Amino acid sequence: MTLTPGSKLGPYEILSSIGSGGMGSVYKARDTRLGRIVAIKKVKEQHSERFKQEARSIAALNHPNICQIHDIGDDSLVLEYVEGKPLSSPLPEQEVIRLAIQIATALEEAHQHGIIHRDLKPSNIMVTDRGSVKLLDFGLAKLYEQDQSTSKLSTADFPATQAGAILGTVAYMSPEQAQGQPADARSDIFSFGLVLYEMLSGRRAFVGDNSLTLMNAIVKDNPPPLQASPQLEKIVKRCLEKQPSDRYQRMSELKVDLVKTTAKKVEVGSEEPQPSIAVLPFADMSPGKDNEWFSDGLVEEIINALTQIPELKVIARTSAFAFKGKQRDIRRIAKELDVANILEGSVRKANNRIRVTAQLITATDGSHLWSQRYDRELTDVFAVQDEISQAITDRLRIHLSGDHGLAKRHTENVGAYNLYLKGRYHFYKFTQEDFAKSKEHYEQAISFDPSYALAWYGLAILYNGLGYYGYMPPDLINEKFRQAANNALRFAKNLPEAAGIAGMLQAREYNWQGAEHEFLRALDIDPRSEEICIHYRVFCLLPMRRLEETVASSLRSLELDPLSPIPHIHLGQAYCLMQQYDRAMAQLNNALELDPHYAAAHYSRGLVCTRMGKMNDGIRAYETLVKLWEHHPLTLGILGAAYAIAGLRSEAQKLLTELQNLPNTTYVSPYSLAWIYLGLGEIDKGFDLLDKGVDEHDATSFLFHVSPMYDQLHSHPRYKALLRKMNLEP
Repeated sequence: MTLTPGSKLGPYEILSSIGSGGMGSVYKARDTRLGRIVAIKKVKEQHSERFKQEARSIAALNHPNICQIHDIGDDSLVLEYVEGKPLSSPLPEQEVIRLAIQIATALEEAHQHGIIHRDLKPSNIMVTDRGSVKLLDFGLAKLYEQDQSTSKLSTADFPATQAGAILGTVAYMSPEQAQGQPADARSDIFSFGLVLYEMLSGRRAFVGDNSLTLMNAIVKDNPPPLQASPQLEKIVKRCLEKQPSDRYQRMSELKVDLVKTTAKKVEVGSEEPQPSIAVLPFADMSPGKDNEWFSDGLVEEIINALTQIPELKVIARTSAFAFKGKQRDIRRIAKELDVANILEGSVRKANNRIRVTAQLITATDGSHLWSQRYDRELTDVFAVQDEISQAITDRLRIHLSGDHGLAKRHTENVGAYNLYLKGRYHFYKFTQEDFAKSKEHYEQAISFDPSYALAWYGLAILYNGLGYYGYMPPDLINEKFRQAANNALRFAKNLPEAAGIAGMLQAREYNWQGAEHEFLRALDIDPRSEEICIHYRVFCLLPMRRLEETVASSLRSLELDPLSPIPHIHLGQAYCLMQQYDRAMAQLNNALELDPHYAAAHYSRGLVCTRMGKMNDGIRAYETLVKLWEHHPLTLGILGAAYAIAGLRSEAQKLLTELQNLPNTTYVSPYSLAWIYLGLGEIDKGFDLLDKGVDEHDATSFLFHVSPMYDQLHSHPRYKALLRKMNLEP
């Protein structure tokens, strides 16, 4: 039966026809109960069994890159209505990578549920008006019964489709599909390679005059060479191997390699190296030497502006600021940071006047490519930033490509901007006293300009830190964090920092898929934001124990931020969870060489020592942690646990008593007490406290899942129940 506009199908009013095919027709409709627009797929009677199979397949999936199912009838399926267009080609490489990562993420989710698509092609991949991927039409998907006794899938866990049945669209089949042989998840990987090939080249990998010759080409021939970067060409080639055993075996492996390509150097010409620069902290030459916050902020804004240029390698803030206050030879700095150019300068601020001097230096011989002095009113600070950034691009002969201009302004109020810089300056000192000053400055900036999204973002990050470091209880901190984050999103939804904050909001609610969606959206907007990469690892990849991706992301960070201890720490944590303890220790030693006082490095080093059975070394690492954090409750709990595991029960009990006797004005995370109770063997008390932390959405509640200290408890029913509460059960 053909449905016409205005007709009804149950509670759904038909608005228009979207299209039709061999299996049935698709309509745009309105759900009169909820007022939302939906898509209705009405199938022909002979396809009813396959239709039911599709309904079961989609219903098992809940992912932001997969079209969702709303309802089901006898011969109709009610789906999420997606505003957008089918995947087109060819596309610029960066756009190909961005979309390909989303497609891979959706297929990874399906494969983890035992579902293969079997009909992946551009027309089944919608790109929404917001630039996100939605995977459609699981009509040929097969839902498999998985062995419930295993928590991890291997390729062998996917029972193959029935031999002899040829299903799918011919041009996007795998060789095994074309021959009617059993197909598993690796068949989707081949089809993914075909789609990726077409996205890059604008043409199909295999052609033929008819279905028979086309299938023969898929089985026997190699596609024409791609004109793409070597990294992408290598990925496509591996996807399109004829033998399934020669391809990627998991979508997660493929996605890791796609993520790695974003870290590879851009080849500007056949013989030209990629332009690269480090912007060193500008010296504060103000009369009172009290405007460091301004000079630091100016440099950070110049870095942010330069990172908008895809052709230019820009060293991240942490590594550039490692040389602050140090007299080092420019050529040695450039060699250490692996850049060809250095920008250095000074700032003199007096009343409402600023003098900025800047010099662009060639690292090979120390010669000046460009220098300039700016004497301006303070109100001209934005123009100075733009002029310096533009001069650098001109001198390095870089042309701004596409719509990548210099950094956008988020306030025209210079007073609000200065207060924001002060807030950032104090936040980076990471002390409780400076957190308080940072909060004050951010709030003052917002009073100057209530719609200043970056100030709201700064305030949200500050509140997240206060919760994560255990300075405030979750019932107070979560509400303030949520309010600041929502305001950042309200005033600048497409600000990458705001999108990253949305990911952290989702993580706080244990919605990991929603968190990943927002983090990837943020990285789509600004793929080189080190701050967003850090948050993506801490609040998504590590809690979900997606360790290969954590490693790939951390290695990528090291290319642009080589002197930051944070990527080394994340590598150490991932390697520790992968039980590669020597590699983990090497990374943590690297972090401590960069900053011997970095508390997180001592914490992670203690975990690795504990897992290696080096309890004395682990205890020493935790004792250092306690000193650095001045007997903070979190550190006392960690040290107490180590004492208990080492058999030093009296020392552990003393710390437990100390925590219990702290004044009511000091927040003690349930996590701190739980660690000691678990170490003392009081398992139920420990789990009671972990339950409390999870229920309260304590910012540290997911940390026990990424701590290898109590791996032996993973088989405990209460541990599995906690993971279910946080939607982290494998």
